[in-house]
Amino acid sequence: MSRQFVFRLRAALLAGVALVLPDLARAQSAPSSGPAVAPAPRPVSDATAKRIYLPADFARFAPQTAYDMLTQLPGFTIKSVDTDDRGLGQASENVLINGERVANKSGGAVAELRNVPAVNVERIELVDASSLGIAGLVGQVANVIVKAGGGKGQFEWTPDFRPHFARARPISGSISYSGKLDWLDYTLSVVDDTGRGGFGGPVLITDATGALIERRYQIYHSESDLVTVRAKLAFRGPGSSKGNLTLSATPYWNPTYNGDRRVRTDGDNRDRVIRNTLKGFYYDISGDYDFRLGPGRLKLIGVRHFDHEPLYQKQVTTFDSGAPDTGILYGRNSYIGETVGRAEYSWKTGRNAWQLAFERAYNSLDQRGSLANLSPTGSFEPVPFPGGSGKVEETRYEGTATFSRPLNTKLDLQVVLGAEQSTLARVDGNLAPRKFFRPKGSISLGWRPSPGWDATLKLSRRVGQISFYDFLSQPNLSQDRQNAGNPELVPPQSWELEGEVGRELGKWGKTRLRGYAHRITDIIDIVPIGTSDEGVGNLPRATRYGIVSTSTLQFDPLGWRGAKLDATMGIERTRVADPLTGVERSISGNHDVWLDFAFRQDVPRSRFAWGAEASYDHFNKSYYPTQVQRSWEGPWWLSSFIERKDLAGMTVRLTVLNLLNARHRLDRFVYTGYRTISPLSFREQHNQLIGPIIALSVKGTF
Repeated sequence: MSRQFVFRLRAALLAGVALVLPDLARAQSAPSSGPAVAPAPRPVSDATAKRIYLPADFARFAPQTAYDMLTQLPGFTIKSVDTDDRGLGQASENVLINGERVANKSGGAVAELRNVPAVNVERIELVDASSLGIAGLVGQVANVIVKAGGGKGQFEWTPDFRPHFARARPISGSISYSGKLDWLDYTLSVVDDTGRGGFGGPVLITDATGALIERRYQIYHSESDLVTVRAKLAFRGPGSSKGNLTLSATPYWNPTYNGDRRVRTDGDNRDRVIRNTLKGFYYDISGDYDFRLGPGRLKLIGVRHFDHEPLYQKQVTTFDSGAPDTGILYGRNSYIGETVGRAEYSWKTGRNAWQLAFERAYNSLDQRGSLANLSPTGSFEPVPFPGGSGKVEETRYEGTATFSRPLNTKLDLQVVLGAEQSTLARVDGNLAPRKFFRPKGSISLGWRPSPGWDATLKLSRRVGQISFYDFLSQPNLSQDRQNAGNPELVPPQSWELEGEVGRELGKWGKTRLRGYAHRITDIIDIVPIGTSDEGVGNLPRATRYGIVSTSTLQFDPLGWRGAKLDATMGIERTRVADPLTGVERSISGNHDVWLDFAFRQDVPRSRFAWGAEASYDHFNKSYYPTQVQRSWEGPWWLSSFIERKDLAGMTVRLTVLNLLNARHRLDRFVYTGYRTISPLSFREQHNQLIGPIIALSVKGTF
């Protein structure tokens, strides 16, 4: 770590302290009605697999919602639902509500907990996944126990501002209301999930000898707005039956601007502008009904997702010489659908828990693509684009059997056996449908050797998902290249070994260490297609190894009351044979090092908190047949915040991000043909300003 970085980190932290020092000094010296800082969250001790946290454990953070509590669990990393998973099969989200998995693909339990008032939380249980009868989970799982309450609402307003390039985001946030009508609980919500991004600055183009041939000044900005209106209904009866129905609709907009001025050494100067227009909508319907049947319970689940995604990209280049403008107009009108039906039957025999599950899923993409070139007359003339249109669909059937049993008071076993059969087809092509049969499943052990220790070991066979867009041609106008469609693409499969060990540190906090090793077949990467094209395809095999450490350290024992540090550190190594050279390299663009340190102090006998967060990310190079590139931002990011709790019942936080002036970087080597047999055409280097980000958060209840 450089001396300059240490100096800037220290200066940024001191600046954050200076922002809050006047108020904190008054809070420490003057009498206050605010509470003393409650002890750090510590679990209730017991001899089972559960560690229990009560609402009082989170009082120091003044949480407004159940999600606010969840984010303060010591040493716990939230894994949200993976929308790229195949169907609803094995669970990917490590959060449950009242002991049950939220089976949808529109945010899962995490999204629902954002709408649950904190006063409705009875407790949060940390449970070893192997002790549950839920296939797919590994390590620790947070089970949030929520009680039904009267009518109550919550809101959050999250505007932010950037002084450079990006437009302001004045309207962003959410509002929801939860109530109860006899046998029906309901939550109505509106979420305005907006995003703003931008950067600008120099781009240098050099030739194969390193000589400068072009200098650019680029400005990029993007505005995204997604407005989701959702109704969640939970009903009880008759008898012990219960069910849920969630309806949501989301219109969205995402225009982008990418323009640059190009000054060339040959004097042929020019300007290029790329504008993207995306105005679409999607809706989600999900429901489940659980009722007693024979010795067990049957749960029926249904999910429907539909997305209309019309995208238009226009690139125009104008020349100082007065030569006619050149340009490309690309259009993609896509309809994406997913329908999933699932049945789960669960029962117990003594200490054994059993579940049989059957699922049918249908996925489809119907894309109509068009391409046109700008003519000298100023109009766009259509050109043939046969690979840009088509319909891809997959029908899949899956069956699994899950067996869970405690082997003794300290050891739990879970076994999942299953398989899937799928038919994958490009229905408007001349290729016959392809059928696949793939086994899947897992075996896991959860061990608690002594109080304060827990460990998990899991071996699984997994089938991954693919993007149907990769079956069709997709131009990349910003890099002047095109991914050819690949109708032979197949989902990757992997053997995955994961181990995790955790240690309670008493009043000092908690720490966890996770290691994993994956052996993947049919890994997804960019590969040569035909004699000169490139696109997304499969490589025979790859390996992935990694270690992740997650810790929460409390400073109360040192006399620094109310202070804590959440630290996450990870490293990953991957290997795959390059499709052109046959030499092993890392998987394209994989995230191989990440660090995150988040400090927070809830100042004693005040309603103030302050803190800072520093993060570092490193990504490997991305390899294409005709180019090699690496892009990143940072690599270090630093932010600082001040928080006022219970300000007229609200929590108000002001955050300043990017205090270390992290920049947008890209280093790209482009060849005249395949990189193994062709000379270097040019090198492109970006070093561009992002600037600080000022964010405000106001949340409360009504």
